[in-house]
Amino acid sequence: MKKTIILSLLVSIAFVQCKKDKDPFMIGNGEIGNLSKSVQMRMLDSIFANDSIVKIDAPKDAIDTQGEVEIYDKEGNKLMLITPEIETDPDSKISYIQLFDARYKTEKGLTTASTFKDIKANYTIENVQTTINAVVVFLKDSDIYVTIDKMNLPEEIRYNLETNVDAAQIPDTAPLKYFMIGWDHEEEVEPTKE
Repeated sequence: MKKTIILSLLVSIAFVQCKKDKDPFMIGNGEIGNLSKSVQMRMLDSIFANDSIVKIDAPKDAIDTQGEVEIYDKEGNKLMLITPEIETDPDSKISYIQLFDARYKTEKGLTTASTFKDIKANYTIENVQTTINAVVVFLKDSDIYVTIDKMNLPEEIRYNLETNVDAAQIPDTAPLKYFMIGWDHEEEVEPTKE
């Protein structure tokens, strides 16, 4: 009996220690620090208990975690912008996250302060989409996508709205304009019983 209690206590301590050691700024597939794809908007209050949550264009009489929110740390640094799948539902899961703070990093060292060279050196580029003012770079096997302002592209393609930009045309020195994470929440379809 004593061995069972001691073993349970050691497992509990190890679990608490592992939770404490988790880097709050580490980005992995499906998670950022203590945030994960399964987190609902109403849970943000407890996850960011030491930070400030600011509502952005929330519906009148909305609760704090209903609609799009910005997260600021104790020092007033803007950490991220969180967008739910459904703006009016506090039980909605997170759909998009825009990171602002360079402390957030991937295992391969990608941050908001990275350049396109860092992306090419560490990731496989799945797709590049051209918009009016920017190019959006999607990374293979990743939730991450980044936006690079067209002002950082060579002049011959910068102003041509009909040009589809290729990754080879993006200069290594191009900074990231937006560092985004998109989480798809496709409904799991239960198999039909026959």
